[in-house]
Amino acid sequence: MEVGLYGGAFDPPHNGHVAVAQAAKQRFGLPRLVVLVTGAPGHKDVYASPELRLELARAAFPDDDVRLDPYARTIDLLRSGEFDDPLFVIGADQFADFLEWQEPDAVLALARIAVATRPGFPQERLEGVLRKLEHPERVVFFDLEPNPVASRDVRAVAAAGKPLDGLVPPAVAELIEERGLYRPDLTSASRGYTASDSDEGH
Repeated sequence: MEVGLYGGAFDPPHNGHVAVAQAAKQRFGLPRLVVLVTGAPGHKDVYASPELRLELARAAFPDDDVRLDPYARTIDLLRSGEFDDPLFVIGADQFADFLEWQEPDAVLALARIAVATRPGFPQERLEGVLRKLEHPERVVFFDLEPNPVASRDVRAVAAAGKPLDGLVPPAVAELIEERGLYRPDLTSASRGYTASDSDEGH
């Protein structure tokens, strides 16, 4: 039984994240999807604590195995041996930067990569990455309808105290409202924390 892995900061998880997960499960017939919430992503700031983001992700992906990812890099996760040749689901933007990951060819030796592509994304960027990989055949692509929402947009709407309808799953919107997350008028303890770019991610 093939296991799918789908990771991210999920700060917060939004409808675009959910669409990627659903499309991957349908396209590849995944019996199990493990959603990995990055504890301290080195490549970006996060505004809510790992525990809060885990709670939000569990609300967004109620049918999946949602857990904190204790590893700073993907290669460390894969070398832990917990997953046997999983299908690692990422977006086209992430794959365009795949050569900058720690040991990309080693990652590809331990996991196949499923890349969600959207209409209009420059194919030459994807093909340029494929040409430099030792085993490009272990990369598969699947189409996804465009969804322009981004976590930073959700945070901005939440900060303004506006409804999050259409941006995040209802259960996520309810948690954000209940906890007052991403509101600048609340204390940092209420809305989470900011992590620094101290470590390299991926």
